[in-house]
Amino acid sequence: MNNNKLAGKNVLTTAGAQGIGESITKHFIDSGANVAIHYFSSAETANQLVEYATSKGQKAIAIAGDLTKETDANIMVKKTVEALGGLDILINNAGSLVARKMLNEMETEFWHKVMDINLTSMMFVTRVAAPYLAKNDNSSIVNLASLAGRKGGHPGSLVYATSKGAILTFTRALSTELGPQGTRVNAVSPGLILGTSFHNTHTTKESADKTTAGIPIQRAGNAADVARAVLYLASEYDGFITGATLDINGGVYNM
Repeated sequence: MNNNKLAGKNVLTTAGAQGIGESITKHFIDSGANVAIHYFSSAETANQLVEYATSKGQKAIAIAGDLTKETDANIMVKKTVEALGGLDILINNAGSLVARKMLNEMETEFWHKVMDINLTSMMFVTRVAAPYLAKNDNSSIVNLASLAGRKGGHPGSLVYATSKGAILTFTRALSTELGPQGTRVNAVSPGLILGTSFHNTHTTKESADKTTAGIPIQRAGNAADVARAVLYLASEYDGFITGATLDINGGVYNM
């Protein structure tokens, strides 16, 4: 899919070398964009994606970092702008369930850890990126939320679902704040997306089969289903869509 609107645009994707993030990065490369790929542990894939982009004549850089640390977030954005020459699109994809814990087993440290990974990191990255995005007439942010942020998730995902619900509000609030600078802010809210390390780690086959049986279109999603939607929202940067959340769940939740 060559979306000419994206050719030559500079894109930063957090956690852009695994699961949904890897698919998003690939789709941007195939659309002619220059890419900065943040990773926490997936160095090998990040470097392969850089090679892929470079082979197509596009700029690319892989940047390691722990985005729960302000300094890492700041350095990542600085390196991105240095390598690519600017920033047009930010994809806030980093996040994790970490583990399933019910309220009665919730340690305070665990609560803070998951909130920091999913929510505080997003604020750190967006805060430092916003002035660079403002330098363009039109720019775009897409935040990765989750169906869990709408419905509350399966048991044991209390803090994860809460953080993802907060991302929906963060997206609406930011769209109001950054609209005057020409930056649109939207979110995607994926449902059951199989074939990613997230569900390989946290979802049993029985649970996945049971969930899939309840999906109106009778299949689970895949990473490319989400990536296409992210690219659409990102590329509409001269458009009228902002503060919106696109639900990608096969019809499970439709209000």
